Amino acid sequence: MSLLPFDDRDGTIWFDGRLIPWREATLHVLSHGLHYASCVFEGERVYNGRLFRGRDHTERLFNSARILGYEIPFTVEEIDRAKNEVVAANGFNDAYIRPIAWRGSEMMGVSAQQTKIHVAIASWEWPAYFAPEARMKGIAMVTGKWRRPDPATAPTQAKATGLYMICTMNKHDAEAAGYADALMLDWRGLISEATGANIFLVQDGVLHTPTPDCFLNGITRRTVMGLAEKHQMQVVERHIGPEELARTQEVFLAGTAAEVTPVSAIDNHRFSVGQITQTLMKDYDALVRRAPAGKSA
Repeated sequence: MSLLPFDDRDGTIWFDGRLIPWREATLHVLSHGLHYASCVFEGERVYNGRLFRGRDHTERLFNSARILGYEIPFTVEEIDRAKNEVVAANGFNDAYIRPIAWRGSEMMGVSAQQTKIHVAIASWEWPAYFAPEARMKGIAMVTGKWRRPDPATAPTQAKATGLYMICTMNKHDAEAAGYADALMLDWRGLISEATGANIFLVQDGVLHTPTPDCFLNGITRRTVMGLAEKHQMQVVERHIGPEELARTQEVFLAGTAAEVTPVSAIDNHRFSVGQITQTLMKDYDALVRRAPAGKSA
């Protein structure tokens, strides 16, 4: 399969306050963010030329940076405007957008108090995270060996790049074994999420989702919970052990990239793409297509 490298594309990227040609958006090999993961990011969707829940994503980006100990050198309003500038400049109608902020190359070592904070925003076309047929029949997953860490050992409420290393490792293992994604347990052995999306389980008509105490309380996760409540579905946040998969009828993932994607199997457990999953998938698709730019749903 031929891939278009991300460093060799036409287009425009917003970099430290101005729009520049795509291929010129580079950083030095000795940037602190590359060596020490002092970097935070967001993943957002553009539907019909409009950002979905853009302000929520921007505010989370700023909060993630503060958790890592630095301030983004722009205002929330400036980043919101920049995201819309990037979308307009590239002319995408449906796209993915990636704001990212990192420590620069002024210092190289664990301590990096005097580094400059850089910010970039890129956008590209990305219609589906999983294969389109997965939204009809569901994806197959396997439990990964790498677990979400104790929040006392990592900044788990930040969308920080370093926390995604284990996601890549789990996903690569899963794909090598013929699965679409991996289920991630936490340090206690409880269900946490997938490698890039939150997870929901349907048990006897009730929607259950893990308590986000060591992983992100996703923006799409909260959106889906709001949609469920509008249907008067019971939603329960709690700790969930993997043994409960045996008495679960439906499973689906929820995330900006994944949107709402049904799961047909995890390990040797099988699930149906049932009514609750179908309803929330349909409602989410309708919502993102009509949401005003930058507003919370």
